[in-house]
Amino acid sequence: EPIKELKLYKIASELLQTERAYVTRLYLLDQVFCTKLTEEAGKGTFPVEVVKGIFSNVGSIHTFHSQFLLPGLETRMSQWDSTPRIGDILAQLAPFLRMYAEYVKNFDNAMDLLKQWMERSAQFNAIIQDIQSQEACGNLTLQHHMLEPVQRVPRYEMLLKDYLKKLPEDDPDRSQAEKSLNIISMAATHSNTAIRKMENLKKLMEIYEMLGGEEDIVNPSNELIKEGQILKLAARNTSSMEIYLILFNNMLLYCVPKFSLVGQRFTVRTRVGVEGMKVLETSNDDYPHTFQVSGKERTLELQASSEQDKEDWIKVSVLLSCSNNLVMHKDNCGGSQGGNLMCSCVFQKEELGKRAPRWIRDNEVTMCMKCKEPFNPLTRRRHHCRACGYVVCYKCSDYKASLRYDGNKLNKVCKDCYFILTGRMDAEEPVSGKKRGILEVPAQVSGNSVLCGFLQHSTDRTKPCQRVWCVIPQHDALVLYLYGAPQDVKAQCTIPLLGYQVEDVQRSLDHPPTSFRLRQSKSVHYFTADTEEVKLRWLGVICKAVIGEMPECQTPDDGDLANGCHEATIQNVVSTS
Repeated sequence: EPIKELKLYKIASELLQTERAYVTRLYLLDQVFCTKLTEEAGKGTFPVEVVKGIFSNVGSIHTFHSQFLLPGLETRMSQWDSTPRIGDILAQLAPFLRMYAEYVKNFDNAMDLLKQWMERSAQFNAIIQDIQSQEACGNLTLQHHMLEPVQRVPRYEMLLKDYLKKLPEDDPDRSQAEKSLNIISMAATHSNTAIRKMENLKKLMEIYEMLGGEEDIVNPSNELIKEGQILKLAARNTSSMEIYLILFNNMLLYCVPKFSLVGQRFTVRTRVGVEGMKVLETSNDDYPHTFQVSGKERTLELQASSEQDKEDWIKVSVLLSCSNNLVMHKDNCGGSQGGNLMCSCVFQKEELGKRAPRWIRDNEVTMCMKCKEPFNPLTRRRHHCRACGYVVCYKCSDYKASLRYDGNKLNKVCKDCYFILTGRMDAEEPVSGKKRGILEVPAQVSGNSVLCGFLQHSTDRTKPCQRVWCVIPQHDALVLYLYGAPQDVKAQCTIPLLGYQVEDVQRSLDHPPTSFRLRQSKSVHYFTADTEEVKLRWLGVICKAVIGEMPECQTPDDGDLANGCHEATIQNVVSTS
């Protein structure tokens, strides 16, 4: 019992001590800042209404605490031995805390006015800076002091809750303490909202300074969602660079480091609007923890530092999707054995030119994605269509069209996009009835294939293997297509699998244990997979195709896939010496 009484006394003492400090802050706001600014406004330097708009009813709040609540607490604490209670005092005075509703409601407007007039009036700013430099301010800004009334009511709520926990159920002060807690909790709800806004405003100020005064950052409507360093994968090649992402409720800032010892740390490279933004979770063995952010202004391929960091970015994007129509989906086009893959048909016609495309990387194609001519470093070099992101040759990119996402500026586009954007013809319509060749089938990925991935291939055991992208498409599941790269639009060759023998190659210096071959009469194809699991996956599909059975679609995430393929190989693979 004495321990409980001691704890109650400590809580009451803390309430009194913090109240004294709080009244000192109120005096600073009311009798120093407000009084000095009002005196200067009387000289006509700036409107008196500005001062009233900033400080609202802080004078009434100061009077209440300095003349009523603080004296009441001091009297009670001096009589604690005979009257050990505070609930009755708070219950009597708590209704007056409703005056905080006016202060809290005006808080955002006060912050706006303060910021505007510190920039607009040199004299206004000089008075505030002079007071802030005084010892009484404790090296804190006026904004910080103005947050004190907002934070005070939640502090009463916290102390009173702690007081009730220590108070015996049958204590005569309990009913009064509970009554005052209900009144204070209602007032605290409004204050908590204002506190969150103020904390967000402080963070916006930090970002504003970090970006060297980037416009429109310090705005009450801006809400910081997430920020942090991340890697951006290059659009043309496989290189990466460290950038800084800042996600707000209405925009994403892509920032690059600025090498400076003081002041500005980053420069904003691109602003991407959140409205209509698409986030694509990608699968990439060469670059783990990757995802893509596609906005109207820019498409970014990003690599997080860990899977958890990636999930955090995805998670906050999901939260934004409820209010900003942000689209979340997983990459159904990821390759089974690596490669940075996505659907090449990213855009529908109505989106073409309105949204920045994801550029197909140079190493994902070996030929022009329009005319299908092979690239070479001298006479046929790679170019990117700014509308669809395809890699095309110089002849197929010798067109220009205005793109809405780039402010309707003229950009280099491919022939098909040019016709679509200018409305001269439908680029997808067949031209003069020309039939497509048997090899003119775009390389497909897991979304439209039974199985796809990289394998080493050779038709001569004595010659070195070539790394090729192999696809067994869903629409033609008994044929194996071989491509130079995952985004090629024309196959190098096809292998009709029906009737072939599948043979396991004995381990040798030329062929590792992950090798197998297809044989039919004089036609022999040697293949080598990256791992034993990948080999078994391919054999499980091919062994069904060679006997005319339709294989089931395989995915690399299937945990039992290796076992299923292994069972198929036992029955169908002919071991050779």
